[in-house]
Amino acid sequence: MIEQIVQWDKELLVALNGSSSLFLDGVMMTITKTTTWIPLFACLLYAVVRNNTWRRSFLIIAVIALLLILADQFANTFCKPYFHRLRPSQSPDLANVIDLVNGYRCGLYGFISSHAANTFSVSVFFMLLFRDKRINLLLPVWPLLASYSRLYLGVHYPLDIVAGTLWGIFCGVLVYGFFRWASLRFCPQVCMSSSLCTSTGYRRSDITPILLVFPLIFIYITIRATLFAFTY
Repeated sequence: MIEQIVQWDKELLVALNGSSSLFLDGVMMTITKTTTWIPLFACLLYAVVRNNTWRRSFLIIAVIALLLILADQFANTFCKPYFHRLRPSQSPDLANVIDLVNGYRCGLYGFISSHAANTFSVSVFFMLLFRDKRINLLLPVWPLLASYSRLYLGVHYPLDIVAGTLWGIFCGVLVYGFFRWASLRFCPQVCMSSSLCTSTGYRRSDITPILLVFPLIFIYITIRATLFAFTY
């Protein structure tokens, strides 16, 4: 049964991996880079600082750091060395089957995906923190695109992504629960009751930049992908 699941995993990867388009190669290479999403993270922190006291802001930033350590280190320090599952890009069986972009192979082992774990954990945490319908609809686009880029580039199997996603969601919920406990104990926030604020007291006007930064990121991705296509 396990062998059959592994075989299905490989077949699904082959179906999702790569394309004949240099432009799409450039899109996925840009999406997969953490630096591409720094403006989004900056806007998330901006909303936090604007709507909280310095003490509560410090607590949120601290638990985000804890969140990333928990999500990333479990994937990279425990899972990958323990399971020793070669990435598709490093597997001799798939060397002549999958498409690799510009020789990009990443590290040796890939289970579980730290990209999926990190991005989903942060997204879930902020969705719970803000409780805004617009954020709930748009913010998951980030981890979904980042996760798909790993399949497209051939550096993860689908099961790597699924496991990383589940771990990331678990970490996001767990750390948010810890944050709620710590904030109520040490720095409670009085939520403003207003149609201009979310149920957790965040001004909707301060959340708007998070929504506006997405089109700018996509413009940047398009420009980088176009340059990539012409360069290679």
